[in-house]
Parts: sequence; structure tokens; C-alpha cells
Amino acid sequence: GKQPYSCNVCDKTFTRKTYLTDHSHLHSAEKPYSCSICSKSFTHKSGLSKHAVVHIREKPYPCCMCDKFYVQKSHLEEHYLVHTGEKPFSCNMCD
Repeated sequence: GKQPYSCNVCDKTFTRKTYLTDHSHLHSAEKPYSCSICSKSFTHKSGLSKHAVVHIREKPYPCCMCDKFYVQKSHLEEHYLVHTGEKPFSCNMCD
């Protein structure tokens, strides 16, 4: 189909102006869609929609050291590092 709207940064073309507008946020630091609960911001509305489930879903994994809860066990395990001070990851640029 006809794609009359083109990005002036990467020349990608779009069928609708709204698609071009959404795409243009990728080339800037602009994140116009923000979560009303935690204020995390997103480039696209779909990112905000996907994020919203973290506030809705059951969080069955509680931290025994503070009052936080997590959706996934792996997220809880990663959070524990805040309390233990352990830093299991290293930077291959610095090391």
C-alpha cells in the first residue's frame, strides 16, 4: 500500500501519520507514555500497556528482608542482592 509518511532520520515509511509520530520517539529520548502508579515512562503506548500488568498481577514471591513482593522468583533472587551487597556480575570493559 501507499506509505506517504516518512521518517526524516531513517527514511522508514508509514501509512499513517500517527505511526510516524510513534516511530519518531525512537530517535529521541522522549517517552510520552508514563505509568500513573510508578511513573515509569515508555516510548510507545504498547510498552505502557505491557508494563501495567506488573501492578495488576499477583506477586507471590515476598522478600523476607523488606516489604517488597515479586511476580517471578528470579526477580526476587535478583532483589536479594540489594540486601546482601553481593555483586555477581562484572564489567568486561573495567576488569
